[in-house]
Amino acid sequence: MSDSVAADLVSQTWARDLEPPAAVPASADVVIIGGGIIGVSTAWFLSKRGIDVVVCEKGHIAGEQSGRNWGWVRQQGRDPREMPMIVESLRIWRELGTEIGEDLGYRQHGILYLINDDKQLERYAAWAKFAEDYETGTRLVDRNELPRFVRGNAVEWRGALYTPTDGRAEPHRAAPALARAVARHGGTILTGCAVRGIETNAGRVSAVVTEHGAIRTSTVLCAAGAWTSMFCRALGIRVPQLRVRGTVCRTAPAKVVCDGAMSDRNLALRRRLDGGYTLAHGSTIDHPLTPSTFRFGTQFVRALMMDARSMRLSLGREFLDELTTPTRWSLDRESPFEKCRVLNPEPNPRILRHIRAKFDATFPELAGTPIVESWAGMIETTPDVVPVIDEAPKLPGFHIATGFSGHGFGIGPGAGKAIAGLLTGHEVGLDVSAFRLGRFSDGTRIRPQTSV
Repeated sequence: MSDSVAADLVSQTWARDLEPPAAVPASADVVIIGGGIIGVSTAWFLSKRGIDVVVCEKGHIAGEQSGRNWGWVRQQGRDPREMPMIVESLRIWRELGTEIGEDLGYRQHGILYLINDDKQLERYAAWAKFAEDYETGTRLVDRNELPRFVRGNAVEWRGALYTPTDGRAEPHRAAPALARAVARHGGTILTGCAVRGIETNAGRVSAVVTEHGAIRTSTVLCAAGAWTSMFCRALGIRVPQLRVRGTVCRTAPAKVVCDGAMSDRNLALRRRLDGGYTLAHGSTIDHPLTPSTFRFGTQFVRALMMDARSMRLSLGREFLDELTTPTRWSLDRESPFEKCRVLNPEPNPRILRHIRAKFDATFPELAGTPIVESWAGMIETTPDVVPVIDEAPKLPGFHIATGFSGHGFGIGPGAGKAIAGLLTGHEVGLDVSAFRLGRFSDGTRIRPQTSV
């Protein structure tokens, strides 16, 4: 590995000392709870319009899933409800690094879903037909053309679904760089600053209460990722959300076998800016059982059936941790968010062994390339595997953006633009009505159309 690449390149995002604020602002136009890609993207669009915005993050910017994901920026395979937002997000990604003056690692090298059988071929062909309306350039690639995109492979595929307008970026770089841009535009970024709860006046939001004091505001966005359901439950707001664990690793710099990103059922791979690869299992994810599994489980039946082959259930400390966490707490005492600054699950060793074996078998020339860092992240998901973006129906001024289901990194800038429009009433050309929270309680038929 090159001396210029730190051994803890990714994990240093969340494994460093906290930097709490000396004080918090007395007031703000908008307060955002959560410093992941959704929170900071929303803050970016607000700050560009001169809106006084404060981001409160209990740990580190991108310290949880926003800094731990695969780094794919994709339209390919998206739920139709997400397509307008991700198309706009790709447009933003292409110019974002130049606009903020930092390299986010974004490169447009396309994404490949490799095809093993007729069922996949049929499904991907249908999605390519659907994508024609969005001018993504998506098409099927046959086995004879595949060597243009993937080289040195010992596994034979029938072809691939290919979207040339998709790209990749570096998660450990993107949200922190965007947070710095927010600060340069006059916004306030507070880390080591947990929000304990909300104060109201005449039935609507009047302030957020942080561990360092209250901030008066009439508008709050809860973009707290895997913590959102817990935070909302303390306010009497039901947000059906479960967590799944994704295990990821990266290699030392190695020969180029794919310029962009690719996946089949056994292996997902993305070329990194440092010359190595980010690797993951092509399909398997873990769901640690918790009390929330049983509280929300019936609403997740369809999603679980869709992912039945890839979902691995486990029972461990996560169940006890949630069971012993209070559902209400005093705002003048330490909250659960201060007791766990960073949700930092251990990577699954069985999945790491699988990744190692499949990487070596798929690309024999790269067999033995060192895996230099591994990590895991908790992905928050909804029953239909698309997000909630909405104002809480019984708490005016309190908005929710969560449940991006492993798709949030790529869609983050587009979602941020849409959410900023929702918060300010400013028309941005992105309709978020399909993501209303009420769809889980008003009898709407829940139909997941994609997977985590």
